Amino acid sequence: MRIAVTRPEEDASALRAKLEALGHEVVMVPLLTIAQRPGVVIPQRDWQAIAVTSANGIRALPEGHGLNSIRTLTVGPQSLKAALAAGFAAEAHGGDVDGLAAFIRGALDPRKGPILYLSGAETAGDLEGQLTAAGFDCHRAVLYDAAPATGLGPAESALRGGEIDAVLLYSPRTARIWLQRVHAAGLALQAAHIRNFCLSRNVASVLPEGWAISISETPDEQAMLALLAQTGGSR
Repeated sequence: MRIAVTRPEEDASALRAKLEALGHEVVMVPLLTIAQRPGVVIPQRDWQAIAVTSANGIRALPEGHGLNSIRTLTVGPQSLKAALAAGFAAEAHGGDVDGLAAFIRGALDPRKGPILYLSGAETAGDLEGQLTAAGFDCHRAVLYDAAPATGLGPAESALRGGEIDAVLLYSPRTARIWLQRVHAAGLALQAAHIRNFCLSRNVASVLPEGWAISISETPDEQAMLALLAQTGGSR
């Protein structure tokens, strides 16, 4: 299969290697560009834990942050890998924002200190709101911006020529940008008929009814690759 990978470049190289090892061709179409916010200062507080919902939340931390010794709760394998590589005592829970919030509510005590939430400007869910509603003192540190792509790059001509079989969509925002860009290019009909592999039902809900949509059993990359194998196989 020829697959469009929409993840930011920082996250896409390892995925590309996995797909190519399975015999697929990859068309890179990063729909978001990550830019670290300069001058961000993390308050010095007695943090009970750090919550991370994206690997970029770790990558965008300012130098000399001094947070590595704090228990770090990530949302899934990608953010866990980034946290471990950066020297954090990290563990993964929940698979998505709602799952991570549920874990924190069940495992942590609001009376034992505040939660530091490392975030981008745009988020897939409201972790801060859920934790605040549960009685936690949650401080959201916005560390980066994710700018949307203005076009489809090489994927446009490939999609127009019928040379893309599938697209991988990992977030509701990415799915919205994909939808906007294919409409702008006049390629909505082509995009509707390729296989739209979605990380979760929230991602799939962005796409129009009638599109060829497959949804991962759990919101993680391993399950996405398993879904791809089940429905597309190797070439």
